[in-house]
Amino acid sequence: MGMAATERETVSSVHFSIHHCPPWPLRSTACPTPTTPALPSVRALPPMRDHRLLRLLLSPPLSSLREPLATRASWSARPITRHPCPRPGSPPHPSLRPVPILDGFHWYKSRPAGFLLLRRRRDSSSRHRAPPGSPLRREYEPVSVCFSLASAFFPRFLRRRHSDSAHGDPEFSVGVATIGFGDASGLRARFDSVRSTTARAQSGNAGRSMTEERGCTMSDTEMPFKYSSGKAFPLGVSQVEGGLNFALFSQHASSVILCLKLPGRGTEDEKGADVVEFVLDQQKNKTGDIWHVIVEGLPASGVLYGYRVGGPQGWDQGHRFDSSTVLLDPYAKLVSGRKYFGVAEEKSSQHFGTYDFDSSPFDWGDDYRLPNLPEADLVIYEMNVRAFTADESSGLDSTSRGSYLGLIDKIPHLLELGVNAVELLPVFEYDELEFKRYPNPRDHMVNTWGYSTINFFAPMSRYASAGGGPVAASKELKQMVKELHKAGIEVILDVVYNHTNEADDAHPYMTSFRGIDNKVYYMLDLNKNAELLNFSGCGNTLNCNHPVVKELILDSLRHWVEEYHIDGFRFDLASVLCRGPDGCPLDAPPLIKEIAKDAVLSRCKIIAEPWDCGGLYLVGRFPNWDRWAEWNGKYRDDLRRFIKGDPGMKGVFATRVSGSADLYQVNERKPYHGVNFVIAHDGFTLCDLVSYNLKHNDANGEGGCDGCNDNFSWNCGVEGETNDLNVLSLRSRQMKNFHVALMISQGTPMMLMGDEYGHTRYGNNNSYGHDTCINNFQWEQLEQRRDGHFRFFSEMIKFRHSNPILRRDRFLNKNDVTWHEDCWENQESKFLAFTVHDHNSGGDIYLAFNAHDYFVDAVIPPPPHHKCWNRVVDTNLESPNDIVPEGVPFTGPKYRIAPYSSILLKAKP
Repeated sequence: MGMAATERETVSSVHFSIHHCPPWPLRSTACPTPTTPALPSVRALPPMRDHRLLRLLLSPPLSSLREPLATRASWSARPITRHPCPRPGSPPHPSLRPVPILDGFHWYKSRPAGFLLLRRRRDSSSRHRAPPGSPLRREYEPVSVCFSLASAFFPRFLRRRHSDSAHGDPEFSVGVATIGFGDASGLRARFDSVRSTTARAQSGNAGRSMTEERGCTMSDTEMPFKYSSGKAFPLGVSQVEGGLNFALFSQHASSVILCLKLPGRGTEDEKGADVVEFVLDQQKNKTGDIWHVIVEGLPASGVLYGYRVGGPQGWDQGHRFDSSTVLLDPYAKLVSGRKYFGVAEEKSSQHFGTYDFDSSPFDWGDDYRLPNLPEADLVIYEMNVRAFTADESSGLDSTSRGSYLGLIDKIPHLLELGVNAVELLPVFEYDELEFKRYPNPRDHMVNTWGYSTINFFAPMSRYASAGGGPVAASKELKQMVKELHKAGIEVILDVVYNHTNEADDAHPYMTSFRGIDNKVYYMLDLNKNAELLNFSGCGNTLNCNHPVVKELILDSLRHWVEEYHIDGFRFDLASVLCRGPDGCPLDAPPLIKEIAKDAVLSRCKIIAEPWDCGGLYLVGRFPNWDRWAEWNGKYRDDLRRFIKGDPGMKGVFATRVSGSADLYQVNERKPYHGVNFVIAHDGFTLCDLVSYNLKHNDANGEGGCDGCNDNFSWNCGVEGETNDLNVLSLRSRQMKNFHVALMISQGTPMMLMGDEYGHTRYGNNNSYGHDTCINNFQWEQLEQRRDGHFRFFSEMIKFRHSNPILRRDRFLNKNDVTWHEDCWENQESKFLAFTVHDHNSGGDIYLAFNAHDYFVDAVIPPPPHHKCWNRVVDTNLESPNDIVPEGVPFTGPKYRIAPYSSILLKAKP
């Protein structure tokens, strides 16, 4: 084996991991003595020169054991020594010294002979799901493991052994330990122990864990790792001189174990990997509330890692520690878990952090430039990376459908449409199989929207092409951003800092924050048994204004800007970010202010969804420091009501299309700080808005109780699908009316993916869980409607781009617009006409919207001097006459405007 004798003599620690799943019967196995012949269940080791260890039991098959473990069971190595082997029923030998082991084990080590006696704590109630206030009931069962340590070296053939059980359930197993070589006293000073142990995979069922036995892979000639205390910053894993530094924050933890999953020999499959654990010493590996360690000799990529964190069990104090669960590092820059999107068989896969220090920096190119578009010029396209190309009609290869690379192939479509910014539904690593954790009415669905964040730094790995994994996902996301920027399109991310995937206390799902420091990371009601507060509607609420959580969010945002060149962020349920630790609203939320003032984020667009599920509605009142923009929910509701013909909406419609000065004309805010939209991902599509009076959400499994009831929609006479040509014609006009109003409004317009061809979700206004045609872009339908519906939408966007008076960076005054209206108080009036003036070139624009169910003869004002009116839009006309970009000359004092239609005239020479 090539190891020097002095190295062999400095073995410092050996630990065993014991996992027992009753009620399997046990077989009596007598503890062998030096004169006892080897039992069938004891594996004989090949002869080793100068080694005294002859036999070592790795893991006895449990299915054939027939006697209770507590009375007879004993597994042992056969040592070459005269030292008696302790039996489970007998007291420890006087020469055995007790050594504490975390997570309910105690072991006794014999200095001369190295016998171990392990006593395992048995918890009669589940730690994962212990009800509040109920202490764990503990019993102890003894387990003997005897072996000789003197000059022992454990070679790589002790790597692992899988269970023989045909039942497929976790069995009692004994895993061989990692052995620390080097200076024993120095190593003990740094660590309590170094262990290779059973890899625990968090199961899909909340609160249940699965186990797989793992051993350690070692070099044939050397032990590869050295350790030192490490440093507290930066958090996460980082390269330092001589190794990799791991740093984790946990204020209330009493123990932290770093778990490394090393790739197995000859394979990159994580199932063939080995797990090594490092127990961190509070004296040497902790600075303040940050636990840290430097590990030397690790590969620069391909290693998976996580933490096991122990701490107080006071549920009513807000703690949810469980040291048996391997947790994901909140600062992991890459996350490895499932390989392919939505594969139900992978629902129990463990998520590990990983890193890649081998790859060269991404090549952005010598001629690469950020678009840096003015906010006033943006036309935002809200879209889902996966749903954009997941359908077979995309024409892409199956390996690239639904991926970052798939989106690159469709950039020409975005350019033809005319949008210059994409707002991507969440692309942080998220749990698409969250509904399948346990049987429930929604377990048939897959989360395709992405609002179930696992980690705030890592890109969604299952958006990589061909199941490429986290490293490929990172590179392909950068390639996607690079290509979008090359096309002049900015990238805005929809970010979810209001909650995580870890659910509520009724169905807890521990993957990271909950087990690392629940009391810090989440808002709690300390007056109600420390229950999780739920302002997100998803079971938990991130404690965003806690100093540590605030810094995590800021670090995350900076990471996306610096590493991925992201141009902006839309903050989901941003009112949560305005709450204190007790959930009460803050007048000047520290996080909101620091995002607005941060130097790295200064070039970014920052957009708030200014409400949450706790009723904190802040449209027009969101704390902004003259930087924050807002989704204008009042714009959406008021336009829907006017266009469908509700009475009394003319005045407020005028306010909305002119920039919502009643909401945003405060301090230095601009019209573009209001993001105007009629349709967004949550709610009806534009087609469904004019096709359904009621939501139809039965497919979601919630009995129709989910989704908004106040949709302000109108089905134009028939609910849902129809062949009635008159109804279809009216619906087409209404969709075009909405699009015209959106594109001529002062402020920043946003449209939803698929509305450019009239996508339908068949009345489902909350389609978050359907990885089907309900959400997926239908490219065949686009082709069928390219010359009609799509052409109108595209030309209207381009008209906005070519007319700066529709996208001013200041609010309109009385010289900028003329309202052709003298009876604002008439509640029955549903007609509005106005002229937007161009003081530079005289290119005035006349607009009229008729929401009556009858024709209106509108009096047309005279055009500017030396100009004449040209009809650009009449939504009552069939394509291609419904929009003529160059205009059709119009003369006459009046224009007869059809019911439920709109017109646009442009003054030209």
